[in-house]
Amino acid sequence: MSGAVERFVGAARALGIEPEVHRFPQGTKTAEDAARAVGCDVAQIVKSLVFLADGHPVLALTSGANRVDVRKLAALAGAREARRASPEEARAATGYAVGGTPPIGHPTRLRTWIDRDLVAFDRVWAAAGAPDAVFPVDPRELLRLGAVEADLRTDGGAGR
Repeated sequence: MSGAVERFVGAARALGIEPEVHRFPQGTKTAEDAARAVGCDVAQIVKSLVFLADGHPVLALTSGANRVDVRKLAALAGAREARRASPEEARAATGYAVGGTPPIGHPTRLRTWIDRDLVAFDRVWAAAGAPDAVFPVDPRELLRLGAVEADLRTDGGAGR
């Protein structure tokens, strides 16, 4: 395992989750790549997206089939505005590179919202610390660990 994947596995275990990490040499950096690799619908892929809400990092766990409405996210965070974090800002907030950011196990606990479309599934797939590593998880586990269910998607729904 790579250092980032090992770090993720250790953090997940500390939270009471025993992740079953799957590695795919072709990569799972995008939701489409991950869905193709694991053989599921793109809607079952968790995109762990970091945003800055009034300058504070927050995490949006979004279905691979949806786009985040930054106005909705800002309102949920009680912020005047929100914007997508740069790759450097995302890594600083989570300790992981974009494309491999897991939904849990960050150095500092981030306020986290989970797309209600993900909660409709019994199992979703999320990044496990590296752009070629994913793990299956029951979305209710993410709720148990502090994510708050919310309507995050743009009115159009589909997209990145």
